Amino acid sequence: MSTVVTIGEMMMRFMPANNLRFEQAGSFDVYYGGDESIVAVSLARLGIETSYVTKLPKNVFGDIAVNQLRMHGVQTDFITRGGERMGLNFYENGASMRPSKVIYDRAHSAISEAVSTDFDFHRIFSGARWLHVSGITPALSDSMEEVTEDALKTAKAKGLTVSFDLNYRRKLWSQEKARKVITRLMKYVDVCIGNEEDMSITLGFSPAGTDVMKGHLDVEGYKKMFLRLKEQFGFTCIASTLRESRSASDNAWSVIIYDGRDFCVSRKYDIHLVDRGGGGAAFSAGLIYGILKKMSLRDTTEFAGAASALKQTILGDFNLVTREEIEGVLQGDTSGRVQR
Repeated sequence: MSTVVTIGEMMMRFMPANNLRFEQAGSFDVYYGGDESIVAVSLARLGIETSYVTKLPKNVFGDIAVNQLRMHGVQTDFITRGGERMGLNFYENGASMRPSKVIYDRAHSAISEAVSTDFDFHRIFSGARWLHVSGITPALSDSMEEVTEDALKTAKAKGLTVSFDLNYRRKLWSQEKARKVITRLMKYVDVCIGNEEDMSITLGFSPAGTDVMKGHLDVEGYKKMFLRLKEQFGFTCIASTLRESRSASDNAWSVIIYDGRDFCVSRKYDIHLVDRGGGGAAFSAGLIYGILKKMSLRDTTEFAGAASALKQTILGDFNLVTREEIEGVLQGDTSGRVQR
């Protein structure tokens, strides 16, 4: 029995070392991850009992993926084994004005060919309090769209809090299909998470006065957008990351959360990026943790902001930090001085 259940695709990420381009790479470093698995690992490392649900092939790479999760305390009892392969993600880390690039090789992955009968959601959700899914999962295939809706519907019927990170991926599906599917799924969602692009593409709402390409974010525009989203969909909580992309190497980072009554914006972090991947998922985990621990809105916002900022200083998908390290940042320890 777990407090939180997450569902999604676990992938192998191949990265050239030292900011090399693909054409320069004679070898790749390999990391295991994926949006919902990052949330699961983050929560487990913070002491929340968490289960990860996916389908993995019966081969050594599937075994490694399961062991990676178990190493961080994630429960893997409900992972289904079968199918041909894991999805692959080739990631070229950008620098300065050169953006990062991602190439997916995930067609016919085990999870993309999963069907609802692969998962007994009534048993999976027994005793659980929270379900987290991202918009990546229904984008994987028509069958995973059905699996996702089955999971959300069952979780809602059993009284779980449901969080959904909109997470639009243009290489997986069109804007038109994404909006149609995700808008339909929102009737099951309590906590909606997404940046300005995700919300604009999937739900049709944009923050006025914001231009991410120019690095200009208008917080008042986000507040007005959140109020419209609550009126339209009835969410109990709406949250977004606020990334100011100064270059591929340096970003400013903060987060905003609306709990249905009040708005709260975190302090802003200037980050020299090691790996921007997983920042949004780390934020989702921090948000879920704060709500489950009944933190105040201010404390939840600052905790989630610090946790997700720290993730972007760590290579690989998982947020390999402790609560103590997050609290150190919250107490103002951002100098990066050597600890002896």
